Amino acid sequence: MSSLVDWSTPTSEEPNRRRSFFPKISLPESSEAFRRKVFFNYEKRMRLRSPPEKVFEYFASDRSPEGEVLMKPADLMRAVVPVFPPSESHLVRDGYLEGERSPGHLRCPPSEFFMLFDVNNDGLISFKEYIFFVTLLSIPESSFSVAFKMFDVDNNGEINKEEFKKVMALMRSCHRQGVHHRDGLRTGLKVNDSVEDGGLVEYFFDKDGNGCLQHDKFVKFLRDLHDEILRLEFAHYDYKSRQTISAKDFALSMVASADMNHLGRLLEQVDELNNDAHFKDVRITFEEFKNFAELRKKLLPFSLALFSFGKVNGLLTRDDFQRAALHVCGVSLSDNVVDIVFHLFDTNRDGNLSFDEFVRVLHKRERDIAQPLETGILGLLSCCWNCRNNFPSPWLFS
Repeated sequence: MSSLVDWSTPTSEEPNRRRSFFPKISLPESSEAFRRKVFFNYEKRMRLRSPPEKVFEYFASDRSPEGEVLMKPADLMRAVVPVFPPSESHLVRDGYLEGERSPGHLRCPPSEFFMLFDVNNDGLISFKEYIFFVTLLSIPESSFSVAFKMFDVDNNGEINKEEFKKVMALMRSCHRQGVHHRDGLRTGLKVNDSVEDGGLVEYFFDKDGNGCLQHDKFVKFLRDLHDEILRLEFAHYDYKSRQTISAKDFALSMVASADMNHLGRLLEQVDELNNDAHFKDVRITFEEFKNFAELRKKLLPFSLALFSFGKVNGLLTRDDFQRAALHVCGVSLSDNVVDIVFHLFDTNRDGNLSFDEFVRVLHKRERDIAQPLETGILGLLSCCWNCRNNFPSPWLFS
């Protein structure tokens, strides 16, 4: 172990770095790819298995004058979405595995969306707001209206603050990170109020808390929240602010959600993009990036269409892939995006997509962000049972 890890302390060139009780871990400088993989795997396991305090403190890059740890909007994105360092940055994690972040190491672009409900206009996110956001992000777009009906306890087409607070507490209990903090409080730190008391609730229910939230405003907010996380992910990879990202960075964003057992092989496919002249000058725009994200949201009908094409024709070609996306899901995918997909998932280079692995990777991303405690019929029955116990009125099951 001593040949791989060198224990050292921060240097004088790091005056602004947050100090910790853990020494710096330095891995072999000669293997940038190896270091990136080590840190990526560590962070991915942390997102999925660690308590929310650890996840928050690892990705948070700021502190208040009073010492409270705070997130920037891009930190929230990194805490939710698995991302690699942008390929054009030539940077790797700096070795502080307990989570110290050098200011500016990973850029945090401003977010007008998060400023809408930022009471003190500092652009920062507290721990209680973090729990609130990850709970809301666990709601898939297909369930936005269903979620609102859950909030609408008296079935009058709008929800008040108290209805909202009750069901948010229920939803946290069904979310892996939220379940550790059903009261929204942060153990051992100076957080003395509830998750539901903050700028976002003020945005929903006015300063006096007596307003009501309409269905359209709630659905638009959730859609805008998902879109903003996507925009921040794109900005993360757009390291040089060119309004486009490289083919390699798009590929990295795609495989980042792969199962750990398959990630190594997929990263080898990503690295091969450097040796393919066809991809050297390919750039992906945000519109292309967003269209592919739309496809993930419609994965069930899309995967059924792909399966049908494959069964009928025996092969699943690029044309089949594009046609299924457009005709079944209403999503137009560019030739460049489809070429990158097939480079990654056409394992034997016969022009035929490896359907199972492609769908598995896309599905895993949506599941990892939602982080449910249970899946399938057990998860559904569990949530229904909780709803019945918390809201016994007949509206829920009518």
